[in-house]
Amino acid sequence: MDAQSTALIPQDDWYAIIDLVTQSVDSPHSKRAYSRALIDFLDWYDSNGRPGFTKATINAYREAMLQSGKSRSSINQALSAIRKLAAEAADNGLVPPTLAYGVERVKGVKQEGVRAGNWLTKEEAEQLINTPVTRWRQEEIPLRKAIRDQAILAVMIGTGLRRSEVADLTWEMIQQRDGRWAIIDLVGKRGRVRSVGIPPWVKVALDRWGQTAGWQDGRIFLALNKDGSLAGSVRTKGGHRTDGNVTPQAIYNVVKEHVLAAGYYNRKGEAALAAHDLRRTAAALALKGGADLRQIQQMLGHASITTTERYLEPMRSLQVTAGDFIQIELALATG
Repeated sequence: MDAQSTALIPQDDWYAIIDLVTQSVDSPHSKRAYSRALIDFLDWYDSNGRPGFTKATINAYREAMLQSGKSRSSINQALSAIRKLAAEAADNGLVPPTLAYGVERVKGVKQEGVRAGNWLTKEEAEQLINTPVTRWRQEEIPLRKAIRDQAILAVMIGTGLRRSEVADLTWEMIQQRDGRWAIIDLVGKRGRVRSVGIPPWVKVALDRWGQTAGWQDGRIFLALNKDGSLAGSVRTKGGHRTDGNVTPQAIYNVVKEHVLAAGYYNRKGEAALAAHDLRRTAAALALKGGADLRQIQQMLGHASITTTERYLEPMRSLQVTAGDFIQIELALATG
């Protein structure tokens, strides 16, 4: 084994390797995804005796992920992170360029079709958005949390924002244009800028939160203590200091909490919907309500309308299916 093939993975400080990749990308979402993927890879690499950072090793890891039942999209995301690691390692003189080139040539897993995912009907969406208020009336959560969480859910379902975009939302971005309220100059994935119209009911939820929070300046959604008071700037258990604003992970947790409270869980008792499914719900409700493809593309911030079409394909295909044209009369057994 070439000594240079093992030098990439330091014995004590693996996080230095993860930082090498995450610092080379701009998107917070990519940073989180690549970090998770590389932690999983490095755990596997260590448990398999550090076989060397080679194309053969990455192919073996690819096969291990397939055998473990990981989704094809997760596998391809992990391989993308590892390819990025190889490129950065070569650029920083940690591995020979030829070795990095071999790793970069590892093929992804072919993915056919489109995952349906999950989305809510209008009635289900209304129930979820109103769940925080219902829980407050039942004295399960403080009033300030109920108002904040309802506004978060309303923004996600009414505008289709990603959770990172919701976390970064500021009051200054909420402006009037052509007699209506909108989110102006929202910076989304890969730095793409868009503006998104705000439905009146979403604006009502935002205004209610602004009045409750006590100011409408800077970041919209603030962190709360368990008693509902504003968290402010505090030092966490991990030694870091928060700025009093919610994080994308906090948005994820808010969605999960109220999804379970609303009764949307799977057979394992886990939340049946994640934060991204509310973005999918926004697209589904807009489509069913009569929005055209370009309007939905603008709302979601997709660079290509083809991406929007693929996003909407499962929703369209399930509205009327081929099976609906097969009419069979059943003879039912009765006791």
